[in-house]
Amino acid sequence: MFNGFSNEALEFLLGVRHNNNKDWFEPRKAVYTEKVFEPMKALGEELFAPFSDIDGMMYKVGRIYRDENFAPYLHYRDTLWIYVRYDAWYWNKTPTLYFELSPEGAEFGFRISKPEAAVMERFRSGLLEDSEPFINMVDELVEKYGLTLGGEEYKRKKSCPVPELEKYFVKKGLSLYTKVSGPEELFSRKIAEHAVEVFKVLQPVNDYFHEIVEVEELAKAILREEKEQQLSEPEPEIHMVKAPDVEFMW
Repeated sequence: MFNGFSNEALEFLLGVRHNNNKDWFEPRKAVYTEKVFEPMKALGEELFAPFSDIDGMMYKVGRIYRDENFAPYLHYRDTLWIYVRYDAWYWNKTPTLYFELSPEGAEFGFRISKPEAAVMERFRSGLLEDSEPFINMVDELVEKYGLTLGGEEYKRKKSCPVPELEKYFVKKGLSLYTKVSGPEELFSRKIAEHAVEVFKVLQPVNDYFHEIVEVEELAKAILREEKEQQLSEPEPEIHMVKAPDVEFMW
């Protein structure tokens, strides 16, 4: 059962940030396991519980070890994460409910960090057709739950014919999140209760983008099938006109 994080957990992650090497990490591996990984694993189970009956939903608790192909100073992460999302091959291209713990505290909410350009194009087109459901949903989340709208922005802004939609048109990816740094919540069960509440109210946003991603994937699959059919069709026979047997004098 998750009972909150501790100051030791934050100090450990800060230590990783400033001493990202095996010589520093190995003597403190037990601290990582007890103060960071085990609490994150317990929290992951609690965050996923409300979604466990939804077909296709899954969760993952990240580990501190980076890929061995990274440079030596990037062998360990100083931010640990939990993802609750629909199963997908590329996690950063799919909408996700996330929780991250860093030396600064916790951040949690929804994001689709690096969607395909076509997904965001469909999102913008949908807003132009009927923006009210999405806008009302986001406005309520921001006002009632104090969430922040974020996401990487395009270097070259997309033209937007509707001024009130411009803040969405500039987004290359999109997030709605909150941050917690106070020990009263962070070091107790309150952080789990808060994160579960935020995950639940953000699930409609997650489903909204999940549907867009699915439509785009279906469109790509249909296009691939059409191309494969074209390639598999036999080439039409070319009938050459037979030269006349009679010789002509010009």
